[in-house]
Amino acid sequence: MQVGVFTVLFAQQPLDKVLDYIKKHNVHAIELGTGNYPNPVHCDLGMLENKAKLDSFKKTIADKGITISALSCHGNPLHPNKEIAKTHQEVERKTILLAEKLGVERVNDFSGCPGDSPDAKYPNWVTCPWPHDYSKILEWQWNEVVIPYWKERGKFAADHGVKFCFEMHPGFVVYSPETLLRLREAIGPVVGANFDPSHLFWQGIDPIKAIRKLGSAVYHVHAKDTKIYEANSEVNGVLDTKSYKDEINRSWIFRTVGYGHGADFWGDFVSTLRMVGYDWVLSIEHEDSLMSTGEGFAKAAKFLNDIIIREKAGEAWWA
Repeated sequence: MQVGVFTVLFAQQPLDKVLDYIKKHNVHAIELGTGNYPNPVHCDLGMLENKAKLDSFKKTIADKGITISALSCHGNPLHPNKEIAKTHQEVERKTILLAEKLGVERVNDFSGCPGDSPDAKYPNWVTCPWPHDYSKILEWQWNEVVIPYWKERGKFAADHGVKFCFEMHPGFVVYSPETLLRLREAIGPVVGANFDPSHLFWQGIDPIKAIRKLGSAVYHVHAKDTKIYEANSEVNGVLDTKSYKDEINRSWIFRTVGYGHGADFWGDFVSTLRMVGYDWVLSIEHEDSLMSTGEGFAKAAKFLNDIIIREKAGEAWWA
């Protein structure tokens, strides 16, 4: 297991300087945004058409002794606006092809969210079964849009040696272990989780139990924390639409690891990941509005480097 970082937080710096900087913090793996919602500044999909540029990129990564944990193209390929959907789908397609050329097995994405009908303009995230209109919308979304699209795109990814790692995020059809496993059952093992505990905390989901439920379907991990503020959440609940910058009034906010939950949780987190066979990267995703990028990253890197389990388990001689 090793510590990595999602480099979008360093979008103002060139890649070679980013790599030098993170190595000083004992971080040797990177997750790269390729477009859609993540900034593609460090990973240009145009490399697909430019072998010299691709070779130079590969050399930069290799010379620095860095591993690419995943390429990330989080978007909404199921968006009811056909132009948005087409754009997100094309970035996703090219990301798969680039991952193959780079020898990267994981592509991180969102599952997407359709509208309520073929004529919709905006996504419609269903959160309750009644009135029955909502159940009908959900059935249409899964049967007519979600499963058909991901069956086709999942085959394309598998043909190119790539796995999809879906982030369970409210606002999209896959937002919980149950919905992730529903899609995985329909599509197959090409679908797994980009496991981000921060999005589970604020839904009231226990990340440790979620890891146990998903088991070998955990393909990639984001290291990000959430702090629940009971003074607000116990009055207003956790479905909070206030700005992330309105920290004092929100029911919860994203935090750097260790500032929402302490070492006891994170120690159990990495141990449970090991139990289910995950031995890859914990990718720092900095979205803490109370800390600068530099401080948030540095604190997360130090915290995680003390927490992760690096060596293979020895023989249980006492047993």
